[in-house]
Amino acid sequence: MSKARPGGNHRRGGRLALAALAAGLGAAAWSLRDLPAAFGRRPDAEREDRVRESPQFRDGVFHNAPSELARTSEAPGFDAGTARRMMFERDGRVPAHPVPTVRPAPEDGPAGEGVRITWYGHASALVELEGFRVLLDPIWSDRCSPAAHVGPKRLHPVPVELEELPPVDAVLISHDHYDHLDMATVKRLVRSQSAPFAVPLGIGGHLRRWGVPEHRIIELDWDETCTLGDLVLTLTSAHHFSGRGLTRNTTLWGSWVVAGPTRRVFYTGDSGYFEGYARIGEQHGPFDASLVQIGAYDAAWADIHMTPEDAVLAHRDLRGGLLVPVHWCTFNLGLHPWAEPVERLLKEAKAQAVQLTVPRPGERVDVDNPPELDGWWETVS
Repeated sequence: MSKARPGGNHRRGGRLALAALAAGLGAAAWSLRDLPAAFGRRPDAEREDRVRESPQFRDGVFHNAPSELARTSEAPGFDAGTARRMMFERDGRVPAHPVPTVRPAPEDGPAGEGVRITWYGHASALVELEGFRVLLDPIWSDRCSPAAHVGPKRLHPVPVELEELPPVDAVLISHDHYDHLDMATVKRLVRSQSAPFAVPLGIGGHLRRWGVPEHRIIELDWDETCTLGDLVLTLTSAHHFSGRGLTRNTTLWGSWVVAGPTRRVFYTGDSGYFEGYARIGEQHGPFDASLVQIGAYDAAWADIHMTPEDAVLAHRDLRGGLLVPVHWCTFNLGLHPWAEPVERLLKEAKAQAVQLTVPRPGERVDVDNPPELDGWWETVS
């Protein structure tokens, strides 16, 4: 009978531990391989005339417009107290049960007349308006992060695969934060769609690094317009900030007016409540619908993210018809309970007599005949 060699099990265990460590390090390195590219490319203001000459650009960065309603004019800080709350105050911040999703019916033909909105979760939505389709801030990745295995994780699956979307006429980006501009999604759209990307100034650098052809990149400053046939897209102001790394505000942020011959939709992007909404409503409204950010608010960043009550104010300033809430439900990015944004929105919309619809992710809403509120989130939270 052979005898075990002294220390053999320890050596074998040590080799296994080293192998596991090496595998873990290899997996970590693999997951971080795209990190430099995900940061994008900072615009060179010395060489890019349109960036340097923008009224919003000075001292090397973009700035918000002066506002008496917003608490500060620039990006907020992130103090230790807020970080501690983010890490340890987690009760109720994710749904207790699976979020119900709706798989949209396949549509390969031309978009119909009228106005229809399909919300895919967070701020991603498809606007169908008078025969055109416009995709807003698409993110189809599992995490809104520069790394595939780190960062806020999706709380529900995507309702439909990106490659199953019908042909779109434009992809609009509001700003370059990871929950609105996703490298992996952009690369997939380059292959699956032929539409141009309309983006605020400076974001074209990110797209070029990720392989978007130059002829598919349209960069706009606030109040600039691009026309695609009868579809008119206007970048309007927002009170927010930008940045994908340690450097902030080297690219512009904004909101969007999507206009056809007779119908109009507004998308806020991310923003604090400010005077700009009344001006946009006067210049571009009324709107058949407004997609308004309602989630990830907190007193610490009230100047760059609206509360649900602010969202109702903005919708009324915009002269909006149907209010469609976005920027909630999909990623845990705030300190409030998961369903609180829509519960507060519902209460305020009722008090202000604002027409509201709350679709499930993937649900297509006919703006002229929206479904009745059914409180689906109540059984989830």
